Amino acid sequence: MDVMKLLEYLQDIIETSSKVPMTGKVMIDRKEVLEVIDKIINYLPPEFKKAQWVFEEKDRIIEEAVKEAEVVKKENLSLLKRQIESHDITKEATNKAEEILILAKKDAKLIRRGAREYADEILSQLEIEIKEKSQEMLTNLHKEMESYLSSIDSEVNSATNTIKENINELRKMNR
Repeated sequence: MDVMKLLEYLQDIIETSSKVPMTGKVMIDRKEVLEVIDKIINYLPPEFKKAQWVFEEKDRIIEEAVKEAEVVKKENLSLLKRQIESHDITKEATNKAEEILILAKKDAKLIRRGAREYADEILSQLEIEIKEKSQEMLTNLHKEMESYLSSIDSEVNSATNTIKENINELRKMNR
């Protein structure tokens, strides 16, 4: 028997089996159906078994292929990096980058020097301004002190004169 005949026989078993009312199901002879399925499996060509093995092993095969692809990819990237590093354009770009770095350092040095000179100039101006303001404050303080001392001197003289007048009056009264 070939597989098609066995499948047709299995179909006949199902179609001619007793039906279970109101369920749409049928009752079959389990032993008979399993024997037919075993015969079908035995009659299948070996390619089906190989196909099933490949199907079951597909995840492992894919995983191995992905790993191998990663290895090849890494090797290619490494080779590409070596080629890029040895390429004239890369060497020229490296030289240009070094020149730019040297110029940038020189510019930074000039900027720092300019900033120091500017800071020195500002601090010198500030020092001069502080000296002027200090001198001005001392002059104003000196003037205010002279005015205050003059005012005190006037008040003392006035009080002294009043006291002298009071003494003279007292002397006249005592005579």
